[in-house]
Amino acid sequence: MSAAGIADPDMQPPVHDRLLEVAGISIDRMPMLRVVFDRLATSCADALRPLSPSPILLSMEGVETGRIGDVLSAYQRGAVAAVLYASEWDTRILVGLDRDCTNAILEALFGGDGTEPQDPEDRAFTTIEMKVAQLVFEHVAAALAACFASVGEAPFKIERVETRLDFAVIGRRNNPAVVTRIAMQAHERGGDMFIVIPQSALTPMRQNLARVLSGDVSPSDPRWTRQIHSEVARTEVRLRAILEEREMTLGEVAELRAGMILPLEATPRTRVRLECADQPLFWCELGRSDSVYTLRVEDFIDKNEDVIDDLVSG
Repeated sequence: MSAAGIADPDMQPPVHDRLLEVAGISIDRMPMLRVVFDRLATSCADALRPLSPSPILLSMEGVETGRIGDVLSAYQRGAVAAVLYASEWDTRILVGLDRDCTNAILEALFGGDGTEPQDPEDRAFTTIEMKVAQLVFEHVAAALAACFASVGEAPFKIERVETRLDFAVIGRRNNPAVVTRIAMQAHERGGDMFIVIPQSALTPMRQNLARVLSGDVSPSDPRWTRQIHSEVARTEVRLRAILEEREMTLGEVAELRAGMILPLEATPRTRVRLECADQPLFWCELGRSDSVYTLRVEDFIDKNEDVIDDLVSG
């Protein structure tokens, strides 16, 4: 065979890669995609939190496959989108905000309370709205680079921002793509952020996307964690101290009357069981201080030991 008849592997992708591109990508076989976009929603919410006096919540609603043209048609009216270029992937992706999303973000950033009437969908975006959208797209571009770093490192650069999705071209309209929808809510308002990535960009990373890396969880916000700990520590709970329990028949219970005395076998040295929500917590010693009964915690209650004692006594 002549040298001209030998295919150069550097000039074209392997055959199985081209077959995968034709067949499309199975989202179920790439669980890391959901992890990446879930982390993206958390990262964007953290980035917007210092800018708004009221919380802006973002949550990943789902990841699916579709045609680029179908996605653009669904958001044709009242959406603003940015075309991002990933130089390492040599691919362009689309990040968009529908009008409800931009309105909710704008109202939250400027201290609104969600009571303003909705704007008509056919009006043009104002200069302020475009600047706010540009700010959001910058945060999304940075978050995308950070969240994809574990599977396919690439910086994302904003090429342009469009309000007509016909001009937001990232490939042929019938090309397959992965579409992610992230729900945004501020006050009582909310909208959608959508991200469109051509499947051809993800095919080389399919092996990394097919396995969930250990420790790949949504990054936690230290301030939010401290606030949760503080609120949990301030929660009021009801404790119950049990000195002794005894079994009675239903007939004996029916004969109980006011003023009757029930003898107890417990003594001042008997340990008291401290419970919360029917869960045993501590063994305590009963005492008195200033004419008030007190409990001194002696030890934790070992549930396994209680089970063994019940089996032995039974």
